Amino acid sequence: MLRENLERNFGFILHDVARLLRTTYDRRVRDLDLTRSQWWVLTHLFRKDGITQSELAEILELEKPSLGRLLDRLESKGWVRRMEDPKDRRAKRVFLTESAQEPMQVMREVAAGVREDALSGLSTADQDRFVDVLLTIKTNLMGESNGASKGNGKANGTGTGNGQGGR
Repeated sequence: MLRENLERNFGFILHDVARLLRTTYDRRVRDLDLTRSQWWVLTHLFRKDGITQSELAEILELEKPSLGRLLDRLESKGWVRRMEDPKDRRAKRVFLTESAQEPMQVMREVAAGVREDALSGLSTADQDRFVDVLLTIKTNLMGESNGASKGNGKANGTGTGNGQGGR
């Protein structure tokens, strides 16, 4: 059995960095009285306001009833509203409200600060290259989810054959 160096495995590192980004952000937005699930919903609506509730559930990898309860709480705060889709009466579209604009501004500023802190010590060129590499990885994996896998598909997770711990 090949024992790879998990300290250099980009999958583990990426997972740890994502977890640290989320927990740091959680701490910094605590005063907004939002759960992680709620701020994640708001952030995705900021990204794509007016998305259907079903599309939002799929993006967030949530069951529709779970998302419905989250949206109920955000509606009670006055931060989102659901409206029937004019083209499909069965579908509900979800929108940020005017009341959500101020907390969204705070959330975006906090997010910018977290990203700035996370990337400190990297040159602007290194930051741009880092984002480009992440986008390439995302594109590669999105292609695989559409059946365009290029890897060897080994179940043992080594896959690279370079002895460098999956880098």
